[in-house]
Amino acid sequence: MGKSTTARMFADKGVAVWDADAAVHRLYDKGGAAVRAIAELRPAAVVGGSVSRAELRAWIAEDDGALQAIEAVVHPLVQQDRVAFADKAEADILLFDIPLLFETGAEREMDLTVTVSCSPEEQRRRVLERGTMDEAAFDRIVAAQMPDAEKRARADRVIETETLEQAEAQVEAIVAEIRERNDA
Repeated sequence: MGKSTTARMFADKGVAVWDADAAVHRLYDKGGAAVRAIAELRPAAVVGGSVSRAELRAWIAEDDGALQAIEAVVHPLVQQDRVAFADKAEADILLFDIPLLFETGAEREMDLTVTVSCSPEEQRRRVLERGTMDEAAFDRIVAAQMPDAEKRARADRVIETETLEQAEAQVEAIVAEIRERNDA
């Protein structure tokens, strides 16, 4: 959808950005807070002292309860990481880049929610162009996610990312709106 690019646009405007995906990577890395708990759930999922995403995917594919077990460990740790970021951040605006914002109920903790969106065709093109997954994997992920139309309906603001210029203008407007509101 252009989420990472849009988050960088916010950062370029002086907004402090916390990335949930990056937090999970830190938690899964060697010495990360999730490693021991994941090892207790599924020893084969820890390889060389860090959590193997490939092993997690394999486990999820074979066990219907695996994803829920993993989320029960990881979501509270991600929440702790987010709170620690917010406590330390010094910027006037904080952005929390959370792919599963609505699915996890985290929108209740936000002052304003923004979703980035583009056409399904553009989304497919961008993801497949990266070369990190095939069409079948892409289709599985999209099918498991909340539909874009529902995210758009639930968000306070929607940033259309069909073009960089379009997204940049919308980011600029949102930052200006928040700063104006904060100054009032």
